[in-house]
Amino acid sequence: MSTMTNASPNPLEATYWDTKPHHHEEGASTGLGFWVYLMSDCLMFAVLFAGYGVLGRSFAAGPGPKELFDLGLVAVNTAFLLLSSITFGFAMLALYAKRQGPALGWLAVTLAFGLAFLAVELYEFHHLIHLGAGPQRSAFLSAFFALVGTHGLHVTFGSIWLVTMMVQIKRYGATGPIMRRMTCLSMFWHFLDVIWIGVFTFVYLLGVI
Repeated sequence: MSTMTNASPNPLEATYWDTKPHHHEEGASTGLGFWVYLMSDCLMFAVLFAGYGVLGRSFAAGPGPKELFDLGLVAVNTAFLLLSSITFGFAMLALYAKRQGPALGWLAVTLAFGLAFLAVELYEFHHLIHLGAGPQRSAFLSAFFALVGTHGLHVTFGSIWLVTMMVQIKRYGATGPIMRRMTCLSMFWHFLDVIWIGVFTFVYLLGVI
């Protein structure tokens, strides 16, 4: 009569399988990591919007939005950024179709719109400071320059990133890693559009109307 015994697990073997590297799909963590970054940016802009909401009526006997903001100019600047989002979409479609030339062309148009947006914003800042309405003039202007200036810095960073990706696309083509980076840049660029719509509505439009 034979007896059946259950072999006890080998501790060394268990340790080996526990410490063996787990292979994940290449680039799987890139999207998640970038979403975490965007959420942190959302929190930062939420704080800036909240600060403007609290300080936006503290004029310190100085000029307010109706005296300072040119709504027509801001509307044109908004159109620049929204159009850049559309042309970026065309660039992504061209990249998915492996059409490198049209993709670079649309990215160049996107960059031109982004730079035009920054140029108008810098002109607005210069004009306000020339009128004596700099960030030190009142709490309202401090909150305004902080919110709009932070968004402008993001557009500047996005434009630099865009130029970098254009160089890489021209050199390497629409490879897997480049497409992942372009997808992240696309999310970042459209995110800036959403933030700017909030700025245009709550800072400029409601301030003037």
